[in-house]
Amino acid sequence: MISVKNVTLRRGVKVVLDQASVTFAPGEKIGLVGRNGAGKSSFFGLLNGTLHEDSGEFSIPTQWRMAQVAQDMPETSQSATDFVIEGDVALLAAQQEVTAAEASDDGMRMAHAYMALHDAGAHDAPARAQALIQGLGFTAAQLDQPVNSFSGGWRMRLLLSRALMCPSDLLLLDEPTNHLDLDALVWLEAWLKRYQGTMVVISHDREFLDAVTQVTVHVDNAKLVRYGGNYSKFEEMRAEQMALQTAAMAKQADKIAHLQKFIDRFKAKASKAKQAQSRVKALERMEKVAPVLADAEFSFEFREPQNLPNPMLSMLDASFGYPPPEDAAEGTPPITIVQHINRSVLAGQRIGILGANGQGKSTLVKTVAHALVPTHGEISEGKGLNIGYFAQQELDVLRPHDTPMEHMIRLAKDTPAHMRGPGQSGTEQSLRTYLGTFNFGGDMVHQPVGTMSGGEKARLVLCMIVWQRPNLLLLDEPTNHLDLATRDALGMALNEFEGTVMLVSHDRALLRAVCDEFWLVSKGSVEPFEGDLDDYQQFLLDEARRVREEASAAARKAR
Repeated sequence: MISVKNVTLRRGVKVVLDQASVTFAPGEKIGLVGRNGAGKSSFFGLLNGTLHEDSGEFSIPTQWRMAQVAQDMPETSQSATDFVIEGDVALLAAQQEVTAAEASDDGMRMAHAYMALHDAGAHDAPARAQALIQGLGFTAAQLDQPVNSFSGGWRMRLLLSRALMCPSDLLLLDEPTNHLDLDALVWLEAWLKRYQGTMVVISHDREFLDAVTQVTVHVDNAKLVRYGGNYSKFEEMRAEQMALQTAAMAKQADKIAHLQKFIDRFKAKASKAKQAQSRVKALERMEKVAPVLADAEFSFEFREPQNLPNPMLSMLDASFGYPPPEDAAEGTPPITIVQHINRSVLAGQRIGILGANGQGKSTLVKTVAHALVPTHGEISEGKGLNIGYFAQQELDVLRPHDTPMEHMIRLAKDTPAHMRGPGQSGTEQSLRTYLGTFNFGGDMVHQPVGTMSGGEKARLVLCMIVWQRPNLLLLDEPTNHLDLATRDALGMALNEFEGTVMLVSHDRALLRAVCDEFWLVSKGSVEPFEGDLDDYQQFLLDEARRVREEASAAARKAR
């Protein structure tokens, strides 16, 4: 059992835990939640031994083995498989003992060492490692590629694989879903449900927390408050508590009234299509937890578009991909990812874009956003189309050495006067006020973007998009660095947005709340997906089972 009793923990002069107490039983799956800066990562530091309590009592069974995702980005030419195998520290120790025993020429020691190596699972270690790697989205062809050949996001997946490879009694996961797409996320959920040890996870993905945790610990006002139940249950219980605090409720009355008006309006508008029923359920959840949502410190809204061309755009026998590499021979054709697309995007549509990693979701969005040009065919745009683009890599649309104020001054200069909304005069004071509505206050308006956190960069991109008054929003994984409160604010803003939304996200709660229909990018094509997200998850699981069965059949045939 893990016991935290009257613990005070300081980071510099800040008290992050003050006389906090909580206990975790063996085998419990705990979600650790709280606002950014509340102390979640500091509590992780207490659990993993990198921080120590200033007072109080903290104990963890000495025999427990701990696994967590390393923070340092790996730089090694090892193959992906060998790198992940090394995450099994018991196997590594057994291999080192075999080497030492063989050098000692001690027969008894060698016998014990070989037995320990067998018990550590040396015989199936490559297969275990490769199952983890492929589960997190790598292809069979990538298993032997060097770690250095992968981008940062894929190396983070290898670090996660390595942590899962490590035999453990306590597994600590800090935002494990940030670099995953939906198919890898579904696989990870299934794996964690089978995990036998105690798990503590920090995540801003509501459905992930609901799927893998049964206990929620809320870090709030330097205390650790334990709730029996997953994140949705925690929200409901906390809403009930807040509803009893009449003084607090009175302060929130206006926000709750606005929220209720929003819920009523969209419940009335929701269509009867199967996909849209997810939105109705999401709105019902919002009704239950209205006090919690109203208590959030951050909210925003998209401004009404000036016009709504219909159709917004049409893809005419279009193919999307990438230009040939710069060092390619003259005449080398472009690399096509998806082809023969004949689809239109209409005013008011809310499209969720689904598909496995590498199938072309981002390629589709980048091409519509003009970051890429079609490799064949054309995209015909409606008159007055105004695109707001959230790139998966925020720095694709931000300049790391510039400040939020410099970004906004440049944006204001590029925005014609007739396109500006109320309060958008473009003066430095009006821009400072506007940035403040997105929590960029004080000296933050002059802080270089490159020094900011992922969440702050994401908020700045949203801030810039709202200023532009788009009528088509292209959002490619907008929630990667957003906390739960900001994700809820984004979901509400998108639902109140009068224009069209095209959304790529692994956040199923956001997809359910916002999207009325889905497109599936798969096997070189873009087609409507007739089911809802539950159908899509089942589709992914069926596909994974089919691939496993084909691999097993090929292995048997090879033998």
